[in-house]
Amino acid sequence: MILVVQPLPGIGDMIWHLPHIRALSRHFGGPVTLLAKPRSRADEIFVAEDTVEDIIWVDRNPEGRQGEHDGPIGLVRLIRTLRARRFDAAVLLHHSPSLAFATMAAGIPVRHGYGVGPQRLFLNRSGYLPPGGMREHQFDRATIFLQAAGVAIKEPEPYLSVSPVAREIVGQRLEGRPRPIVAVGIGSSEPSRQWGSERFAALVHALVEAGWPSLALMGGPAEQAILEDILAGLGTAATRVIPAVSWHLTETAALLADSAFYVGNNTGAMNMAAAVGLRTYALFGTTPPFRHSSAIVPIVSPSGGPIDGMARVSVEAVLDVVRADRGGLGPDGLFQNELDHHHESPP
Repeated sequence: MILVVQPLPGIGDMIWHLPHIRALSRHFGGPVTLLAKPRSRADEIFVAEDTVEDIIWVDRNPEGRQGEHDGPIGLVRLIRTLRARRFDAAVLLHHSPSLAFATMAAGIPVRHGYGVGPQRLFLNRSGYLPPGGMREHQFDRATIFLQAAGVAIKEPEPYLSVSPVAREIVGQRLEGRPRPIVAVGIGSSEPSRQWGSERFAALVHALVEAGWPSLALMGGPAEQAILEDILAGLGTAATRVIPAVSWHLTETAALLADSAFYVGNNTGAMNMAAAVGLRTYALFGTTPPFRHSSAIVPIVSPSGGPIDGMARVSVEAVLDVVRADRGGLGPDGLFQNELDHHHESPP
């Protein structure tokens, strides 16, 4: 039994590590058990494949409360859980010394990891992350580590499998909705990454005016108010909106796979859009653009301070990028080509 540790908390974090988890499954000759945080929603991300056979949730550093695995007592709980599973090997796609200690204390005989700083004391297999590797994006960091450890990676960028069941559910849900669909990502894990209802309303209005018949507004429960604000400002055009807030991730993936392109915040849905092969116009107002996917077209804010970065991304700037990349703002011309280039199976 093989344990793979990927404790970064976000949906995007787990999407970035899809190629690495698959590579480890191939390397060890079967599905792995994944140690992950609940916010990653790894159970929904891996539902369409057999790479991961089980998930152990690690409850550390949750917002607003003490996690079950926080502190010395929590670490003991985690060690007991791991020891009971009798894993043959563990691979840490992270630099955490405490999680590496937990794998050692649990008696896992073979332990690989980044080997950064004190973590190396608790590992017993070479092939560490080279010096300077921690400065790389998490996707590149994990790739460099596995290459150093002699693990072959077949996928040059993240690919997300889409559940056939979810495709059927979404197909029924969208029955009668005209195509093509534009996916608009209004969700945000942090306030500093939120573009805001006023700008999104203007963007949706512009896309409606350009001739797009359906626009799916995607986000989580926290975006319900933003969705309602946008709908209120659209008038009769609100009938073109598909409210896709708080959908199951498998259904979100199926909706993205049935869309013409994604435009919106840098968030989990953005990473999912790129991972299903969708052209992805991502708003990076506060963070450096991601370069791990050829599907991502970054839209950055003008120079200035990082705090108000999203506020400095204008609606017209977003429309200009989409217009220039597609050769026009409307649905004519490129939609079928984009569909043809959607991934249908891992490379």
